[in-house]
Amino acid sequence: MSRPLLVFYFCLASLLSLVAMSQTRPAIELANRYHEGIDINDYLVSEKLDGIRARWNGKQLLTRSGNTISAPQWFTRGFPIQALDGELWIARRHFEKTASVVLRQQPGETWHKVKFMLFDLPEYPGPFSERLRMLKELSIAANLSHLQVIPQQRYASQAALKAALDAIIKKGGEGLMLHHQNAQYLATRSDQVLKLKKHQDAEAVVLEHLPGKGKYLGMMGSVRVRMRNGKTFKIGSGFSDYERQHPPAIGSVVTFKYYDVTINGIPKFASYLRQKPEN
Repeated sequence: MSRPLLVFYFCLASLLSLVAMSQTRPAIELANRYHEGIDINDYLVSEKLDGIRARWNGKQLLTRSGNTISAPQWFTRGFPIQALDGELWIARRHFEKTASVVLRQQPGETWHKVKFMLFDLPEYPGPFSERLRMLKELSIAANLSHLQVIPQQRYASQAALKAALDAIIKKGGEGLMLHHQNAQYLATRSDQVLKLKKHQDAEAVVLEHLPGKGKYLGMMGSVRVRMRNGKTFKIGSGFSDYERQHPPAIGSVVTFKYYDVTINGIPKFASYLRQKPEN
């Protein structure tokens, strides 16, 4: 099929999706963890932004759970009619600030600090390299400073990739994302999209607050949590003094980082990262 015809069908599908739009959970592509053995030359690589995943459906912004994001009208004015996949983002090490802005029911002035950083065009029927090119064209046509495509790079070796990861970490970034150049958009988790970080992370439900000792006397010392697989353990590091005085609520979901697991499946050196927003 020729490219003009492909673009025509893509635009037609986008218009039809607007007509049939419903408040359903977006079908999003998810990443596996990076592993050795892949051909690095097949992948395009970008920074993994620590923001709020969002889907523009041609009319409104939705969280990955399908909830409406109350963005101000000026923010989405001029967005393309095509579905866009990206990250609402302020800056590195500003996840909590980003979440507090974009997940409010009433949008505030601080939305001026937010950018919608695009990384995919989920309804475009082509490989990732083609979707990326079309995504850039749509971004240029929109001509909005807060609607940008995340830069993608190629690396010739594993050593070059690891050097790029080290550079991002030094700047306060979270890691890297690898997209296979020939991959179609698949609403599932696969090796077509990989995430590369210095550490692993996971989520757990807070079961109990345990009292602190010594300099943390009178504050929370650690939290007992339960992972989805049923494993329970304590997290005592990674909290600020403010977070120890105002710990994540029992029943809330927290994200933590770790570096390995014990023979019993308990995360080693677990450290608190943040409370998961309710979106």
